[in-house]
Amino acid sequence: MEGEPTAELIRAQLRRLRLNANLSQEEFGKLVHFSGSQVSAVELGQRPLDRFFLKRADEVLGTGGLLTSLLKLAERDGQPSWLRPWLEAERNAQQLWCYHPTLVPGLLQTENYARAVIRADDMLSDDEVEKRVAVRLERQAVLGRPQPPKLVAVIEEAVLRRADESFRGIMTQQVAHLVQCVERPHVSVHVIPAEVSTHVGLAGPFTLARGDDGGWVGYLENQLGGTPIDKDEDMAILIARWESVRSEALPRRQSAELVKEVITSWT
Repeated sequence: MEGEPTAELIRAQLRRLRLNANLSQEEFGKLVHFSGSQVSAVELGQRPLDRFFLKRADEVLGTGGLLTSLLKLAERDGQPSWLRPWLEAERNAQQLWCYHPTLVPGLLQTENYARAVIRADDMLSDDEVEKRVAVRLERQAVLGRPQPPKLVAVIEEAVLRRADESFRGIMTQQVAHLVQCVERPHVSVHVIPAEVSTHVGLAGPFTLARGDDGGWVGYLENQLGGTPIDKDEDMAILIARWESVRSEALPRRQSAELVKEVITSWT
């Protein structure tokens, strides 16, 4: 897997902890609901590291969550080198401004919504889908910090209403999650109503992060991944475009009412 040095550390720690507990691979497998051969394959690197397996291993071995914490590090290490500066900026942000024309922003997605969006790429294996879902959910931890960043998200009304019968259950859960999110004092969601036909944001999604030093970093998403932005002249353009997009959106209270109205219209 990507992040291989950390993955090797996980496998070594797993084997050490199992041996210290005087458990054979077969005995340990029964406790974590895996076969002895599956345990062996994990320890030898012949089977991908599995979040459920490591969570059960942490519980059985009493590690205090060591193995799953190391898995998060491995997943972080496995991110493309061009993305890591943005992830660092996101983790350390005091303010986050994000706009997406077609999706609920990643920091506000439910697990099922994130999985459906990621799985839409049929070139990804099931294991890769689950790994990306886990990374996306882990990134949301920034909003649960003791002093979280102020998050302002702007979305399109059409995003809320995109729900055919097969997607209605997932979308109902997602919109209900948005309602819960906006009840937090540090989260604001603003909706651009459907009657606004065109504006500069429709050119593509972007996110801006302001750090402790007052500096801004941007991130542009595209079909091949994304591009971190840090040049002053580029940031000036993105901040101006953010102000334009934000001005098209409804105020916070009216946006919250519209989100709730969407749920009511389905039920």
